[in-house]
Amino acid sequence: MADPVGADHTDRLVLLVGVYHVRGRVPQRLLGALPPVLVVPEDQDCAALRDYLDAQLDAGRPGRQVVLDRLLDWLLVCTVRDWFDQPEAEAPGWYRALSDDTVGPVLRAMHDAPGRPWTLASLAAQAGVSRSTLAKRFTALVGEPPLTYLTDWRMTLAADLLAESTATVAAVARHLGYADAFGFSAAFKRVHGVSPSGHRRLTRVDATAA
Repeated sequence: MADPVGADHTDRLVLLVGVYHVRGRVPQRLLGALPPVLVVPEDQDCAALRDYLDAQLDAGRPGRQVVLDRLLDWLLVCTVRDWFDQPEAEAPGWYRALSDDTVGPVLRAMHDAPGRPWTLASLAAQAGVSRSTLAKRFTALVGEPPLTYLTDWRMTLAADLLAESTATVAAVARHLGYADAFGFSAAFKRVHGVSPSGHRRLTRVDATAA
């Protein structure tokens, strides 16, 4: 087919491809909130990052792979953040709540130190509000009460720790703030439908099969 008269051939298509191997429950929380394919308009910052990443692909300087990995992480974060900022995106409650003056500090505290013996009162102190105020606003924004979210977050972390480490069930329980393995195991089975040791066996079988 003939080229249109006056067609501009100065532009070129640059396709950058990155791959993440995602198996854990923590990243699945984010993937579950994203569509199979998402497209975001390119802003000035992302364009500059894209061009720099393109240049690094051709460079053979020491530390090239480390730079590429971090740039890809940065580009992914920018892309996901820009997607959730669009009106058609359905951002999960916990993502929207991270920007809230009351709930944001509480979510970050739970994420940074899931093993602390959090209570509703100590979480409310992180936000500088009363327990009732925190409970009402947290539930409205996130969709569940603070301590329910905390348990779910701990069990998500526990699933990955059991699958990816050799730590004992008791050690994982202590790391996530449980005084004994029995209480931890009961909570884990209630959330995941299988015991901690059963989950570990299943994930090891799946990894071997893969």
